Amino acid sequence: MAETEQAQFTIEKIYVKDLSLEIPNAPQIFLQREQPEVQVQLHTEAAAVDEGIYQCLLTVTVTAKLGEKTMFLVEAGQAGIFQIRNVPQQDLDPILSIACPNILFPYVRETISDTIGRAGFPPVLLAPVNFEVLYQQRLQQQQGAQQPAAPLQ
Repeated sequence: MAETEQAQFTIEKIYVKDLSLEIPNAPQIFLQREQPEVQVQLHTEAAAVDEGIYQCLLTVTVTAKLGEKTMFLVEAGQAGIFQIRNVPQQDLDPILSIACPNILFPYVRETISDTIGRAGFPPVLLAPVNFEVLYQQRLQQQQGAQQPAAPLQ
């Protein structure tokens, strides 16, 4: 049947797989009035769960520091289970590295903001992320792994 050969992409489940909050310098850190330096790290990974079923995990780590002191560290792993069928193998990696993280990002953004707010700090709103650019950068790094990187200036 032609219908079974059509590409299928459906969201089966979106959930928080991992969530942690650390406030190592509480309660004294709450007396500080300076603006912290906030660092954001992203990591994505995907794996097959079953035939045509994949889990994508988007992990975001937000660290706020005042000098050497950590105000807070929040790490959230937002996961999704996706049904992806009848897609050419060469298209699967871009779907898992771009489309799935794009779907998960608004959820992890809300989880991070809510967690930081519940911890007693002003919420941190994560800026939008272009996962296509991150994917292209990763491909370039993999292809250029043999070539030395240009020094940063």
